[in-house]
Amino acid sequence: MLSIAVWKFTSCDGCQLTLLDCEDELLPLARQVRFAHFTEMTSVSEPGPYDISFVEGSVTTPAEAERIQRIRERSTVLVVIGACATSGGIQALRNFADVEEFRSVVYARPEYIETLATSTAIADHVEVDYELRGCPIDKGQLLEVVTALAAGREPDLPETSVCTDCKRRGLTCVLVAHGTPCLGPVTHTGCGALCPAVNRGCYGCFGPMKQPNVPALLPLLRRSGMGDDELQMVFATFNAAAEWS
Repeated sequence: MLSIAVWKFTSCDGCQLTLLDCEDELLPLARQVRFAHFTEMTSVSEPGPYDISFVEGSVTTPAEAERIQRIRERSTVLVVIGACATSGGIQALRNFADVEEFRSVVYARPEYIETLATSTAIADHVEVDYELRGCPIDKGQLLEVVTALAAGREPDLPETSVCTDCKRRGLTCVLVAHGTPCLGPVTHTGCGALCPAVNRGCYGCFGPMKQPNVPALLPLLRRSGMGDDELQMVFATFNAAAEWS
């Protein structure tokens, strides 16, 4: 029986909730997996080692930088889940600002606040075995990882763009047909093209695909009415610290 641990770092808990929403789908695996640590679900907390650790959230404090090292040492497989864990998340916007100024303005006693100047992905600190993108992650991809590892095989996680999902669903390209700004051509697949399906442009919450051709997309985005400031902003939201080029 596989022992699973789920860990929270700096995040909103949305990706952990995606796992909690899998009750019915995980029932068939009840005799194959058990949760040894998952404070969102149970007070049970075993010391490890763990067969699989799922990590949500980015590293934003000195304590978190130390804790992820200990988790990695006790985990056979480490899976990071969500935009925070894979690329620093929205909180990585701090990477482009003065954190000391924020701390002095926001907190009455800033000397009690321990924080790092940057919000960084888990992979910047330890070796990661698998990444699940998104804000939040896709339920289907999460179940694929759990069932695959329980069966002793490699998870099937695609690395293409959101455009692939649009083609599979027979959707009209919102960028070409309507001039709607869309990051689908450079964004990692996994959402099932949720936004283009309702005639909205993809805004990149799954982060950059493998080898994204951003220079080829920029002229199309400018033609759809986006200026330099808007282009800079759209690439620095959910995956602010990701490498888009």
